[in-house]
Amino acid sequence: MLGLPGKGVASTSMDVFQALVSLVTCLHYCTLHKVVCLQVRVERTNVEVQHGEAVLLPCSFVTTAVPSRLNIIWTTTPLSEPSSPSQVIVYDQGQAIESPTLTGRVRFVSAPLSADILLNMTRLSDAGKYRCVVSNPPESGSPGIAELSLTVLAPPSSPHCFVSGNMDEGGSISLTCFVEYGVPVPDLNWSKIKPDKIFLPVNMEDSLRGTVQIFNVSSQTSGLYQCTVSNRLGTEICSVELIIHSTPHGTSGILQSIFVTLTMALILLTLLALVLWLHRSGYDRTNRSGQREEEEPCYNEIRTDALSPACHPSTKIPFSSS
Repeated sequence: MLGLPGKGVASTSMDVFQALVSLVTCLHYCTLHKVVCLQVRVERTNVEVQHGEAVLLPCSFVTTAVPSRLNIIWTTTPLSEPSSPSQVIVYDQGQAIESPTLTGRVRFVSAPLSADILLNMTRLSDAGKYRCVVSNPPESGSPGIAELSLTVLAPPSSPHCFVSGNMDEGGSISLTCFVEYGVPVPDLNWSKIKPDKIFLPVNMEDSLRGTVQIFNVSSQTSGLYQCTVSNRLGTEICSVELIIHSTPHGTSGILQSIFVTLTMALILLTLLALVLWLHRSGYDRTNRSGQREEEEPCYNEIRTDALSPACHPSTKIPFSSS
């Protein structure tokens, strides 16, 4: 029994010709060496499809044995989980068994004539490496294996834009834009579009997020800013309005004058309080000195036993009747 490539949606006359050449080569080898042989090949090792559309994953084989026990196994290794291969679909002795996660989305095109499969309603998670394994007992030796890579293309998702930082005059701000997906990875650009269009340098934090840093902002920084993300399948944009809060120079001068005036007034009040304190301290010392002089005893210059009229004894002499 000779298996020929199935006529899938991506087959061309050149593909058929190449398959026939491989068939003739295999038959010549098998006849010359009198052996049973199995050959498996894929027409393209890299397959691309747009997200949501159907794609043919080609896998043709050549065998000289009756395919009564033909076994075909397709497996995939997702790009997101390279260490976790999973089964896609199996053909075993006339029956096709789909993976539960792909029920209704995958089928064989023309088994047992070929191992081609059709994957419908493709998703981004379908991207990865696919392996086609074919065996057909009683052929001896290892099963035939062929591999291909599937890329699921998608336009960029709607981007998200936001502003963070200090929007007062003299502050610093960040403009951030990111998308959730896009295959191929989209280009990301920031620009100021109003009042004048200016392209801004972007710092890519990762493949899907870009940030613009603006320092020492002023009223001239205000305007409409736009983020553009694009790949060969489409373009998406988002925008933010930036308004810088500026302080009028006149108000700033008034505030500065008030501050200087209050400072000078505080200094004058401090000096006045210091002068009053010093004056009061001097007065208290003078008053206490005068009181001490008045309390000292005074004697008459004429009579040593008599007190001066200006002196007032501190103690009273008791009156005696004798």
